[in-house]
Amino acid sequence: MKRTLFLLVVVISSVLTSCSDDDGVNYYFKALEVKSVEMPETFEYGNIYKIKVTYVRPDNCTYFEGFDVVKDDLTTRKVVAVGTVIEDDNVQCIEKLEEVTTSFKFEVLYNQPYLFKFWTGEDENGDSEYLEFTVPVGSESSDQNKE
Repeated sequence: MKRTLFLLVVVISSVLTSCSDDDGVNYYFKALEVKSVEMPETFEYGNIYKIKVTYVRPDNCTYFEGFDVVKDDLTTRKVVAVGTVIEDDNVQCIEKLEEVTTSFKFEVLYNQPYLFKFWTGEDENGDSEYLEFTVPVGSESSDQNKE
C-alpha cells in the first residue's frame, strides 16, 4: 500500500511538473497613490462600513490587487492601495494616470476613535505621506457608507 501511494505521488508530481508553463512574464507589487477617501463622520460599534478610496493607476501595466491594511495600534490603521506591475517585453507600458475608485469593508471592533492613514506617496526626502482621518465611535451613526 505504501509503495502504491509513493508511486502515485511520484506520477502526479511529474505530471504537474511537466505541465508547468513558464511564460516569462514577471511582476512585482507596488504601492499606489491614494487621491481621496470617503469616510463616514462617525462609526457605530459592531457595524461594517464600506470605505470608498480613489487611487491613481499610473499606466496600463499596473493592475489593482487590493488594500494592505496594517494595524499600527489598537485603533490606528495604515492603508495602502496595492497594485501588480506586469513586466513583459512584448507590452509597452503607457502612462495613464487614471483615477479609479474602489472600496473595502471595515468592521468596527472597538469603542474608541479610529485613526486611518491612507498612503499618498513620498515626499522629496523619501518619507511616506498620508491622508489622515479620525472617526469617532458613537452609539448613533450616520447611515452613509454603512453596510
